Amino acid sequence: MRKKSSPDFILRLIVYIAAFITVSVLLFIIGYILVRGIPYITPSLFALEYNSENVSMFPAIVNTLIICILSLSIAIPIGVSSAIYLVEYAKKGSRAVKVVRMMTETLAGIPSIVYGLFGMLFFVTWLGWGFSLIAGAFTLSLMIMPFIMRTTEEALKSVPDTYREGSFGLGAGKIRTVLKIVLPSAMPGILAGVILAIGKIIGESAALLYTASSVAQIPKNLFSAGRTLSIHMYALSSEGLHVNEAAATAVILLGVVMIINTLSALIAKKLGKG
Repeated sequence: MRKKSSPDFILRLIVYIAAFITVSVLLFIIGYILVRGIPYITPSLFALEYNSENVSMFPAIVNTLIICILSLSIAIPIGVSSAIYLVEYAKKGSRAVKVVRMMTETLAGIPSIVYGLFGMLFFVTWLGWGFSLIAGAFTLSLMIMPFIMRTTEEALKSVPDTYREGSFGLGAGKIRTVLKIVLPSAMPGILAGVILAIGKIIGESAALLYTASSVAQIPKNLFSAGRTLSIHMYALSSEGLHVNEAAATAVILLGVVMIINTLSALIAKKLGKG
């Protein structure tokens, strides 16, 4: 047997060390959050109404789910449809396609507070929606749309051209090939991007402070102001009076993200097998 060369061994060692550090840091952060917050999770934190005594996070949970569903409902159809056009219909090497991709990558790198400022000026002020959940949802949809578009585009590119050629050879049209062959094959990659987008939505606070405000209440309608879990945690910790409850909120926030990611991964795995 040939002995492993020194460069290969060093590279493998560097990869193992990097992986170990990454996993260790992740486990430390999760462990710290759980140890710090679990002892302070009490039934009063899940009361239907928020007040200065119970500092309930239940309204924040409701607002988080509403904004997450609204944002995804807006961003996914537009982002996925745009990616399908760029990959399947646009002319290869087109200058317009290159410009769109460059703009998409630029928008994906803009700080969230800039999106929040735009949302406040456009949705809140110019459209007259005021500080509301719908203004926050539209702002977040603009923020995650470039990300979903790029991940979907890469997922579609990863589908072998032989799939398309085989479908065309059997007499299927372009639309049928895209809907029945290409999209199901790329679905695990698309859902992976959606999972990351969900994490960005749930963890976002800067953009929502400018658009959805920080009112701790269960919304009466989509034009009501409200705070999400991330804003709730920020408000409690910044006040300095409910730091323990903020730690408990962090545990619930972590749990919500893990549950959503797990469900999305199971769906992606099931679609991948199908």
